[in-house]
Amino acid sequence: MTRRAPQTRPFDRPRSRVVRWRRWLAAEDGSVSAFVVMFVVALLALIGLTLDGGLALGAKVRANGQAEAAARAGAQAIDLAVYRSNGTVRLMPDQAVASAQNYLASVGATGTITVAGDTVTVTVTATHPTQLLGLVGISELQVDGVGSAHPQRGVTGIDP
Repeated sequence: MTRRAPQTRPFDRPRSRVVRWRRWLAAEDGSVSAFVVMFVVALLALIGLTLDGGLALGAKVRANGQAEAAARAGAQAIDLAVYRSNGTVRLMPDQAVASAQNYLASVGATGTITVAGDTVTVTVTATHPTQLLGLVGISELQVDGVGSAHPQRGVTGIDP
């Protein structure tokens, strides 16, 4: 009588990748856990930079818009008596600062206002709380916006 070699059935061999993957993970016994922890921390930092960087950029655009609008409000404070007498457009500095300050207060912003000659310059500084960067110790970001304006008599063309 001849003896045959035992046949292996298809389900006895680890053919699927899932089974091989599970056996590999079981054989490692936690040696990848340090890598996984560092990878997750780096991934969270990258996501935090992306999210909070985008939010900070939006806050900067908002601060620039507020500063420009406040400067335009201040540039409307012209001395009407001088304008009516000889047609010269001249700012009243105290009224220009007050108008710009009133605008900033109406939108809930704070800033510094300077009047030099016929130009009103407003700098808005705002702090923006972070969402995910707080996990790595950065709790807020500071953004600045600057805007300038000067009064003009009528619009005759594009003024840079």
